[in-house]
Amino acid sequence: MYEQHHSNPVSESGFEDSERLRAILNRLDAGGAAAWRSDPEAAGLMRHAAQKYAALAKKHHLDPWEAASAAFVAMQGPSARRANDPWAVVTHAVRITCIAEERGQGLLCSVNRARRPHYSGFHDAERFSDRENELPEYHPAFQTPAPSHLDEEDDMVGDEPEGCTGVEAAIADTIALFCYLGWPEGTAQAGIEYICARLAESPNRVSAFESLRRDYQARALLDIPGTSWLAMLRAVLGNPDPDLAHTSAGRGVLLRLLIDETLPVLLTDDRLLSDVASAAPSRSGRRRRG
Repeated sequence: MYEQHHSNPVSESGFEDSERLRAILNRLDAGGAAAWRSDPEAAGLMRHAAQKYAALAKKHHLDPWEAASAAFVAMQGPSARRANDPWAVVTHAVRITCIAEERGQGLLCSVNRARRPHYSGFHDAERFSDRENELPEYHPAFQTPAPSHLDEEDDMVGDEPEGCTGVEAAIADTIALFCYLGWPEGTAQAGIEYICARLAESPNRVSAFESLRRDYQARALLDIPGTSWLAMLRAVLGNPDPDLAHTSAGRGVLLRLLIDETLPVLLTDDRLLSDVASAAPSRSGRRRRG
């Protein structure tokens, strides 16, 4: 990007002057890339930028030279040279880049993706153990709203309205279904709990399905073959095909248990049983790599 020269030192005390900065940037722009490598003031300017933005870089857990690199990119643009206050433009660009760098590290994604507004609402990646409360206790997808009112007669007998299947029971029944159909218990439990955790971070089941379908790292950690993983996603979350949205295949086991179906009812669904059983990985190891 640029070279640091130890001979013929250039005074760095006047770099804060906007007009001097503009003159330097115009000269470097006219000289092209070679000027940034050979001009004695270029190295001094970058040292000054590293010192100037060191506190900002530290605030976002970055190295000062990462902030200086962002300043270097901003200084090459025409907006910095033409602005009334070149330093204001550079500082604004460095601040945005530092924020994006920090967000990218937290989201485990590229800086360019972290800059997009679409990802601004996501929280940083976290381990399952980071939360004190279990998934069913806080995620609205697993909450069944209480009825607005109960008849006096119903209140006296204490009958519960239909569809009040507990979330924990639904998850346990889903795991039991997979185990009954030949899935190893540890594999079924780890996979289904991981799916539920990702569902908690997604706006809907379709979004969770697409995210999990491409989560090759999770599949490797769970040691589940690709065909088995896809079958588990379709069974638990439902087939994302819009034409199947209002069918049993589109709803998925978890949602069916949360509304008005029970495990014995699911055991009469021949297609579901066939799909889950045929995709079961072997108990001694992975059947094949997906």
